[in-house]
Amino acid sequence: MEMQIVFPGGARVDAVSSDGMVIPTNQDGSAPAPFGLFLASIGTCAGIYVLSFCQQRGLPTDNIRIVQRMGYNPVSHMIDQIELDIQISPDFPDKYRDALIRSAELCAVKKHLENPPVFDVHTSVTEPEALN
Repeated sequence: MEMQIVFPGGARVDAVSSDGMVIPTNQDGSAPAPFGLFLASIGTCAGIYVLSFCQQRGLPTDNIRIVQRMGYNPVSHMIDQIELDIQISPDFPDKYRDALIRSAELCAVKKHLENPPVFDVHTSVTEPEALN
């Protein structure tokens, strides 16, 4: 699996997936900042699992939303807690509430945060024509 990070100009830094999808980022507000995108990936990943759970059972999702709250450590200035509050309507079937939580907990982003990968950051020299 590979993703290329490219610098198209200005403050933009884009991620290009192996299938050609471009995910733009920057710090000036015209696209998501990388850290905001990272945080959004947690809730949206859980949302994909919640959506799939409901669709498989024919449950409507128009009255469901996930509110993601982050707690910051005042010393390290890093997020030390993430809460995902799956808000449902009063008519959501009681028998599915626990299973809905379990489906959100299957999120791949959450699982990777719980068991983080090893990072290897290095440089390599590439000929200019190979970059185009």
